Amino acid sequence: MIISMSFYSKDDVLAYYEQCQRDESKAVAVTAIETLIHFMENSKAETLQGLIAEMNQVINILKHTEGNVTSIASGCELFIRFITLESVVLESSPFNKVISILVEEGSKFIKKISKARAKIAQLAQQFIENGAVILTHSISKCVMDVLVEAKRMGKRFLVYVTQSGPDNSGKGMYDKLIESGISATLILDSATGYIMESVDMVIVGAEGVVENGGILNKIGTYGIAICAQYSNKPVYVAAESFKFVRLYPLNQRDIPNSLKYNSSVLEATRGDTRYQHPKIDYTPPNLITLLFTNLGVLTPSAVSDELIKQYL
Repeated sequence: MIISMSFYSKDDVLAYYEQCQRDESKAVAVTAIETLIHFMENSKAETLQGLIAEMNQVINILKHTEGNVTSIASGCELFIRFITLESVVLESSPFNKVISILVEEGSKFIKKISKARAKIAQLAQQFIENGAVILTHSISKCVMDVLVEAKRMGKRFLVYVTQSGPDNSGKGMYDKLIESGISATLILDSATGYIMESVDMVIVGAEGVVENGGILNKIGTYGIAICAQYSNKPVYVAAESFKFVRLYPLNQRDIPNSLKYNSSVLEATRGDTRYQHPKIDYTPPNLITLLFTNLGVLTPSAVSDELIKQYL
């Protein structure tokens, strides 16, 4: 017997998700998974199929938020894979008992992936030398943790931060850097080419890491990576493994519109996005030097192998 997810209203799902988001230190994918665990705990499903149907409807609601949909999609897909594997092991148990165990194991899963940024911050330090000049784009919790750790280790460095239009999210990153005692300068997006010759490296975050080792990230990342390659500057990406997403774009057109535009834009335009501004772009793997992840420091070509391991 499959229980419909109409048991949970859109308002209930979004209210809980927004409550989880109040902790700004949490990754978007983590708050999405916390939301799944909450509704799983209250599930009336009597079979795994019914439970996954409910979870998929919660995920669909979360995918229609105005935030980082790429991370929500990748994190939730990984969690669904996790509970499916766990359920197979527990198939002989009463299903209400299975749900209780899944909730408990899900909480452990959250704790495990929540440690990812700390590990990435440690791994990245070997690439940041004292006196380094770093360029970053937009705002990234993962990049912020890398830079704060470098500061904690006593390194002196300067960070250039792009304003990152159209929402000027880079200003938030700049403010956090200054609050942390890190030397930073906010620059126009159009100044990237001018400033590139003065930097030692580019470090950016990612909303998603795709199968070929490229990334989906805030619009403008692709242009910065092209400029960095022309200037022979390394481009490093700091991203948690739960952002690895099973997509294989070859160009900008291959990115699904559901990831490039807010759901409100797609609804208002009925999918005609010719005159709309995308939120993200695709940076191909040939423009990326290394990825700093909780699985280790990876070359772009190693990402596909790690994705296979995650979904085996």
